[in-house]
Amino acid sequence: MNDILVLYYSRYGATAEMAQYIARGIEDVDGMQARLRTVPAVSTVCEATEDSIPASGAPYVSTDDLNECSGIALGSPTRFGNMAAPLKYFIDSTSSQWLSGTLSGKPASVFTSTSSMHGGQETTLLSMMLPLMHHGMVILGLPYSNNELLNTRTGGTPYGNSHLAGTDSKLPISDEEKALCIQQGKRLATAAKLLCPDVNKRALR
Repeated sequence: MNDILVLYYSRYGATAEMAQYIARGIEDVDGMQARLRTVPAVSTVCEATEDSIPASGAPYVSTDDLNECSGIALGSPTRFGNMAAPLKYFIDSTSSQWLSGTLSGKPASVFTSTSSMHGGQETTLLSMMLPLMHHGMVILGLPYSNNELLNTRTGGTPYGNSHLAGTDSKLPISDEEKALCIQQGKRLATAAKLLCPDVNKRALR
């Protein structure tokens, strides 16, 4: 349980790239490691199925990843101011973990990517917080002691990091967005060591 689960859905790659920077921040904290996972797309065609292993990128998440993690960073592009359906679909399947309190007391944070500056970044982040709060997780934001929040002309919010991808979803992740992702990962991993005593003991060995 020295792992932080970085769970995301990414359509055009920006959210996946943010996840990599968050993972870098997690692994900057002694004794902690990131576990990158994604979710399959959902389809309106009832017969449609995805291979059990994605063609590229992170493996698909399983409930074992929830059981074994000491914290979660949850990421999604925005869909009309809300998290994307594939991520919500997976979260909706976690009733057993909710009943057993698997995630209760563990830290969590959220991140997103949007096509426009005011395209629902903050509402998407808040939508991802809600199920995490129902699971009893401790929600972490980004404090303004991170100067990038004051200076960014792209993404970045106190509720969690964000990325401005542009209408064609091709804008690169800015220096401020990268720095905030890394800080978000560090903050999450540090909190996990404080909130989960077993993690802290193992990290000090």
